[in-house]
Amino acid sequence: MTDESDGPTGSPGWFAGLGPGDVDAAADRIREGGAERPADWPTLAVESGFADGREGYDEALKAATTAAARQVIEEREGADDRQLVHAVSAMDDLERVVNELGERLVEWATSRGTDADGPVETARAIAEDPTAGEGDTGGDSVAGKGEDPEAADPADDSDYPRATRDPEAADPAGERLHGLAERVLSLAEERDATRAFVERAAPAVAPNLAALAGPVLAARLIALAGDLESLAKMPAGTVQVLGAEDALFAHLRGDAPSPKHGVIYTHEYVRNTVRGERGSAARALAGKLAIAARVDHYSGDRRPELDRELEAMGNARIPGTGSGVRAMGNARIPGTGSGVMAMRAGPTGVTGTGGDADA
Repeated sequence: MTDESDGPTGSPGWFAGLGPGDVDAAADRIREGGAERPADWPTLAVESGFADGREGYDEALKAATTAAARQVIEEREGADDRQLVHAVSAMDDLERVVNELGERLVEWATSRGTDADGPVETARAIAEDPTAGEGDTGGDSVAGKGEDPEAADPADDSDYPRATRDPEAADPAGERLHGLAERVLSLAEERDATRAFVERAAPAVAPNLAALAGPVLAARLIALAGDLESLAKMPAGTVQVLGAEDALFAHLRGDAPSPKHGVIYTHEYVRNTVRGERGSAARALAGKLAIAARVDHYSGDRRPELDRELEAMGNARIPGTGSGVRAMGNARIPGTGSGVMAMRAGPTGVTGTGGDADA
């Protein structure tokens, strides 16, 4: 609200025309209004009938400002870029949990004579095969060798399987192994579904950034920055080392060389470049990604020329390497026919570290 008079005494106040308890309308006034100069707002609010006395004004103001803050937070957190941040963070959490539980599953299954491959493959094999993971500790381990399970004392908790499982279970440990396998498989499927959502959502949120970096890396950059606006306001040098904060602070303490790249190391433009040139490749890539983020935030227009510029950099000669072109030069997106380089991020969970001291 703007001041409608030449002086504060003539202002109608922030809440003029609002009835007592109209919190939502008062919150809108706070969010949308403003005043050129201060005034005796409590007195004006009382005179306008919005509040009964100073104490009532303080309570109404608190309720209105709280409601205004809640509206802003809900709108901000509900924005597409923030939803993308939550999704990619959840995807990384799922990946970590799947790896940890999968390793435990493999160790457990191996101890029971089951051939184990990768964590997810082992989980699928056990979950789909009722006999997988069965050990030699069958029914005898339930109530003791030669004993009738129904005749055993259910209050006797000295036997570990009896205390933890159904007394009538033939193989309690095998049941739990199957249960863990099902959970690992379910989490892996949820991880894959979340990744698919990230790959769909990122191009809608940041089309140019997703085209250059790949949807997963684009989402991670946005998450590390906090949101798309924050990423768009970052200089290219900051984008270059996003995800390498530990290495950066170690460098500032004098304990390590300056990091040459952060999470953008997962991009093939950096990862597939010869070791001594990765710092230069990371700087060049960060510059293009910073431009793409700004275009996405401030205009939202898709600009294919950014793809062509990055492709031209990828095919540029590197003096002194003897190879003529960068190793990643001619990678292309299958099925597009456009000649645009493939910009997919690296393996899930790789976040980049300090980089090369000699880059």
